[in-house]
Amino acid sequence: MDTRLTAEQDEIRRTLRELLNKRCGSPELRTAVDSPAGHDPLLWSALADQLGLPGLALPERYGGVGCSVTELALACEETGRALAPSPLLATSVLTAPLILALGTPDQRAELLPRLAAGALTAALAVPGPALTTALALTCDNGGFAAGGGRAGGVQARRADGDWRLYGQADQVLDGHSAGLLLVAAHTGGFARSRTLLFLVAGDAPGVARARQTALDATRPQGRVQLRDVRAELLGDEGADVLPALAALGDGAAAVLACEAVGAAERVLERTVEYVGQREQFGRPVGSFQAVKHRLADVYVGVQAARSAAYHAAWACGAGAGPCAGGPALAQALEALRQAAAEGIQLHGGIGFTWEHDAQLYFKRAAGDELLFGPVHRLRDRAAEAAGLFAGGEVTV
Repeated sequence: MDTRLTAEQDEIRRTLRELLNKRCGSPELRTAVDSPAGHDPLLWSALADQLGLPGLALPERYGGVGCSVTELALACEETGRALAPSPLLATSVLTAPLILALGTPDQRAELLPRLAAGALTAALAVPGPALTTALALTCDNGGFAAGGGRAGGVQARRADGDWRLYGQADQVLDGHSAGLLLVAAHTGGFARSRTLLFLVAGDAPGVARARQTALDATRPQGRVQLRDVRAELLGDEGADVLPALAALGDGAAAVLACEAVGAAERVLERTVEYVGQREQFGRPVGSFQAVKHRLADVYVGVQAARSAAYHAAWACGAGAGPCAGGPALAQALEALRQAAAEGIQLHGGIGFTWEHDAQLYFKRAAGDELLFGPVHRLRDRAAEAAGLFAGGEVTV
């Protein structure tokens, strides 16, 4: 593995950071999260038109840039620094790869160019708090079901030659505003139960959506209700959905890990800057040895998490095998939680206020762990997948 960034990767990071510094400061961030959509459409247009960010990891034949997951992860490190609220995660990380992997040629040709151009946003709707299960991040997804019977969720049935969906999905990232919904639904009855993916227009008849209150306001979530909604099957009925979801999970975890590292680095930078200015007993707080030690521990944690996140992103981009994303995400979330907690403490009284941005970084760490963790289950799953404790014995 070559740890040096290419000139192209450096340029992606530099231009994206400049744009976010201009367009996504603290006032703009708070205005965006308070809007109905939960993000700034003008910023999203700028990310799409100037940088081609939504299509960064999509092939050029579909209007994308043709880069790999590695470049997308590096870009998300910058959006993580700014806590930029955008449909990037839901659209480009969770939904577009599934359409690329499972969609028919016609579906790819129709949808992917619009997603790459930023003209269409998308959301992956998984019923219940089961996203980590579906993506095989916290356990094997072989037993995952999108619902059925008394379990609720979303059910699919055939009627007059069409597919019809009925059910509800909560905690859908950008589910309240996305133009396209990719819905995981249960079909086949008890004996032939299976999960398939369906394409649903966000404004289709029978779709009811509402934004949900979330711990992390920079990751807006919606509740999606489907009442006998006509849907289009993604791919064909023989599509093997669960392996595709598991493959998506590893790449998504690598991207999320880089994003968390960016957030952790930024909150650490702001804390170091603050303790260098704030004085107590006639000297900067940052000059006290105890404060230096605490910040040094945070720095080591952030750098270790960056190494793990970069390796996971490289492994996904190079096709070097799965199971790197989950441990990297666990380490990155821990680093972000530690950096944000120390930032709040070392900022003193101002760090505990709603007006200061430190609480936004802490909520990002806690919110991501609720959505994609918890940390100990991410590590348990990685150990299980690697067979580390098979049969009660450590295997090499």
